[in-house]
Amino acid sequence: MSRVPALLTSDMLEMTLDYVSPLELTGSMLESGAKKARLSVSDMLIRGAFAGALLGMAATLANAATVATGDALMGAVTFSFGFVMIALLNLELFTGCCVMLPFAAFGGRATSGQVLRNWVFVYIGNLIGSLLYAIIYAAANTKFFTVAPDPVGAKVVAIGIAKVVPYMHAGTAGWGSALLKGVLCNWLVALASVLALVSRSTIGKIVACWLPITAFVALGFEHSVANMFDIPAAMMLGAPITVGQWLIWNEIPVTIGNIIGGMIFTGLALYVTYKPDTSKVASAAAVPVAAE
Repeated sequence: MSRVPALLTSDMLEMTLDYVSPLELTGSMLESGAKKARLSVSDMLIRGAFAGALLGMAATLANAATVATGDALMGAVTFSFGFVMIALLNLELFTGCCVMLPFAAFGGRATSGQVLRNWVFVYIGNLIGSLLYAIIYAAANTKFFTVAPDPVGAKVVAIGIAKVVPYMHAGTAGWGSALLKGVLCNWLVALASVLALVSRSTIGKIVACWLPITAFVALGFEHSVANMFDIPAAMMLGAPITVGQWLIWNEIPVTIGNIIGGMIFTGLALYVTYKPDTSKVASAAAVPVAAE
């Protein structure tokens, strides 16, 4: 009868650990970004649309939780469900791509053209999914626009107004404030995309990425994709906001801020301090990958 070793070797022990070290993590980020850079247009659009719709559903769930409890923190906690679904299904969210694609470019695994290509098509996909869900939600909430919004719908309207009108009234300072809130948002949200890779277990991934998402919502920062639902849905439900006001005073500055926060504050910082060993993954660069 064979004897069971009394002690595990270091390699065996490492395999039993759920936690992924920072150096392993950045290697995974490099590989993830490289794969995303080679996704087909149809995959980016479909996965992007799915992600946009899920984030809209998360926003309405958060509003329902806030209305039911009177506690905005409950809304922040429940909003995280949308990002968890996106992470577990490996869908495409623009804010996450703002960290993964530049990270791959820093490591020589993606070109600037591939980064921009991904950003454009994922952003379009997110917008399509967000608007589709917004239309369906607004129609369902108002019985095809024949009655006034219910309390949750009214909360959607209030949030949409709050995301545009104060910035507009503040002028240049408001535009800059929206941009900075976009930076702070994706410093956290991009970190959530990274932390989704820090665990090998499903529950570990959920907990790790849940925390920064809850923080960004509770702190009132601005997320370009969430706003693709929040503001158009508010407009459909009666908010006195025009498309131009949405784009100029929220969507454009927030998108720029999200790019800066994800690419520089999260991606570049992690690349510089935990630079991945590209020699271990260089051989994979020559192998076309359609999806992760």
